Amino acid sequence: MSLKIIHTADWHLGQTFFGYDRDDEHEAFLSWLTDLLVQRQTDVLLIAGDVFDVANPSAAAQRRFFRFLREANRRNPHLQIVVIAGNHDSAARLEAPIPLLEELNTSIVGIVPRTDLCKIDFDSLLVPLYNKEGKREALCLAVPYLRQGDYPASEERKDTYVEGVTRMYRGLYDYADSQRQLGEALLAMGHLHATGAELSEDDRSERTIMGGLESISVEAFNEDLAYTALGHIHKAQRVGGHEHVRYAGSPLPMSFSEQHYHHQVVAFTLENGCLSDLEAVPIPLRTALHRIPAEPALPAEVLLQLSDLPLAEEGADRSLWPYLEVQVLLTEPDPGFRHRVEEVLADKAVRLTSIIPSYPKKEGEEDSRPLSYTDLQKIAPLDMLRHTFTNRFGGDLPEELEKMFNDVIREVSL
Repeated sequence: MSLKIIHTADWHLGQTFFGYDRDDEHEAFLSWLTDLLVQRQTDVLLIAGDVFDVANPSAAAQRRFFRFLREANRRNPHLQIVVIAGNHDSAARLEAPIPLLEELNTSIVGIVPRTDLCKIDFDSLLVPLYNKEGKREALCLAVPYLRQGDYPASEERKDTYVEGVTRMYRGLYDYADSQRQLGEALLAMGHLHATGAELSEDDRSERTIMGGLESISVEAFNEDLAYTALGHIHKAQRVGGHEHVRYAGSPLPMSFSEQHYHHQVVAFTLENGCLSDLEAVPIPLRTALHRIPAEPALPAEVLLQLSDLPLAEEGADRSLWPYLEVQVLLTEPDPGFRHRVEEVLADKAVRLTSIIPSYPKKEGEEDSRPLSYTDLQKIAPLDMLRHTFTNRFGGDLPEELEKMFNDVIREVSL
């Protein structure tokens, strides 16, 4: 027999995008996903963390999640759902409705439990996966986002986060391997930053650590795992060139750098314990992202391009209007530019998110040496302001700004 599985992650239900709610986008995605699960007669859905955008999600976001679980179960009664907590989720809150969700064939792992002897309870992190006939086909190593102290302690005094997480996966794999029956597959779930994973440009929704101090090597996942379903990084990708170790990515774009990027879920089959039929299934984009102009231009050119945007129709669904990021090239400060942009867009079918200014580079600017901490200590605050103003706008700092700055410094000193 075989198991048909779909891997998704990082839904971030309840998220806003530059102040606009994304309820309709999330609703459209979940409706599409429910249809896909039915069309493909899926046996298992893996949700690899960050179901919600915040640890204390709104009632509306929670209702949306529970409605999805109910509807997915109603339309596909044999479907099994496995959910792990991400760093945005409250592990305890996510696990709270487990007694009810078990009736919907849904398993949730948020907290790493321990036995009476303070050892990791590996049994609670193993979720058996069954085929349509009710026969166990695989064991899932369901590991939620791990914080300090969640992983097994080291016998040595010094222990890093990476070593602890690696020890957790290796220990859990060994335990699962001792529990599986002949012909059963092992697969893993995780919510973490894998070494070498590529982040979307401008995606600031996930915290990254300088120097890769929290990056987990692909070697933490045993090569005999049939598949490793990861969450946390919002760009779908293979990890370390391994087809069977993947991020599904987020279903919705998280930044304007994803303007031409196709979001996806990953579908695959486990047949006789082996991976087959792996496929990235693109998610329909409900709300587009527009960057105007494509490259920063002078204010007059920007306003001209914005004036060519389509007019809003009366009674139109605003949630379908594209998000708009405006890029402008400034040679001097222009405090009134935003107001002029808003005037031009007043009757346009777009939703303004941000205006990104840039400034002409000065000759030799790229080759200049960054100032060190010692250099900064030697520079007077007024000189620093003059230097910054000249680099950005050209010319000298206006006398009125210099006087205003000196007045502020004097007040602070008093």
